[in-house]
Amino acid sequence: MHEKTRATAPSPARRRALPALLEPLRHRRFRQLWLANLAANLGRWVQAFAAAWLVASMSNSTLLTTLVQTASYAPMLLFALPAGVLADAVDRPRLLFVINAGMALAAGLMALATMGGQATAFTLLALTFAMGCCAAFLWPAWQASMSTLLEPELVPTAAILNNLSYNLAALLGPWLGGLLFQHIGAAPLFMANALSYLGMMLVYWRWIRDDGTAHPRVPLPLSPAPSSTAKDGAWAAFKHGIASAWRQRAFRALLAQVAAIFFVAIAFAALLPLYVRDVLHLQASTFGSLMGASGAGAVLAAFSLPALRARLGPRRLLAAALLVFGAMLAALPLTGAWPLALALVLAGGMAWAAIVSTLNGRAQTAFPPALRARTISIYMLAMGAGQSAGALFWGMLAERMGVAAALLCAAVAMCACVGHVLTQAHTPAAATC
Repeated sequence: MHEKTRATAPSPARRRALPALLEPLRHRRFRQLWLANLAANLGRWVQAFAAAWLVASMSNSTLLTTLVQTASYAPMLLFALPAGVLADAVDRPRLLFVINAGMALAAGLMALATMGGQATAFTLLALTFAMGCCAAFLWPAWQASMSTLLEPELVPTAAILNNLSYNLAALLGPWLGGLLFQHIGAAPLFMANALSYLGMMLVYWRWIRDDGTAHPRVPLPLSPAPSSTAKDGAWAAFKHGIASAWRQRAFRALLAQVAAIFFVAIAFAALLPLYVRDVLHLQASTFGSLMGASGAGAVLAAFSLPALRARLGPRRLLAAALLVFGAMLAALPLTGAWPLALALVLAGGMAWAAIVSTLNGRAQTAFPPALRARTISIYMLAMGAGQSAGALFWGMLAERMGVAAALLCAAVAMCACVGHVLTQAHTPAAATC
């Protein structure tokens, strides 16, 4: 039995007293998962900060530092498609329990290796890759399972709450990591990340124990004849979704645009620890503050994006956000004062939230619900390809030309993305996205 059938309806007075944004939290299991996911997101951001700065501090190689981002996103390129098939083919709570256990194990090994003095840059990259593999299988199953806990009309609000959880963790995690890194080192931060998954594992264990099979294996219809999916199986359904998506010229153009934008934008995350170390000549706390400023910008953007989207439209909003993000990339190497860099990154975080939400919205509305999960996995594949290849490219460029020059080149490339978005604004193919 699903949680939504067990939830006790609140009194009318209490229902009126709760803001609409918090409505999904009335459901006990969703509330438990949301709180546990907030803790897990916080742990992931602390780990992301600590791993990037530890590699940057133990190696003089610019390329090795940027490979932290490649190790994080390459698994999305490798496993996004099979992860979508697996999430529809097995019991999701059990799958999510195993995935979170795997992430906890990888984080724990990272902590033990660091404590024992065995944490080389390659060890950290390998364990980061392992956690990225778990994350690649986590997201399709997580997004699909959360929607089964609520009434359909609450699913969009739940998506906003989940995004808020991620952005709050992106704000607090790096700041907290930067504050603690200099006092306690990286190993306790890695161990804290490992422990942060225990809440998710406990909730899924209770879900499995209470419901037996909480997510029945019901195939999604592909067409007006729903029996085709049940007859042919999950893999045939997946191939049908891929073929349907690839036939749409507008969707192919969107995938190319997404890969290009993420290829350029990852330069910021990949080069940020090197920018702090080599351009600002500052320490871990500054790196954490700048990462946190990016998350704070995303949180602030949540309050202004609806009005901006209504006023500008999605295409002009995307172009404006790309322009702001490119201006941040260009201005960062020209300033040596970290308070100014903090303000620039805050603006860049707001722009990045607008970029991601606009592209996600276009991908999610390009196809009907029956094909949406499979086409989203293709979209995630394009994201992973752009980010993993981009991190490697910008690292190699920074190794040859320096961090400041690489950031300036990324700014020029982002301006080219702006031009591409604007020139495609009036084409029939892009208009159908």
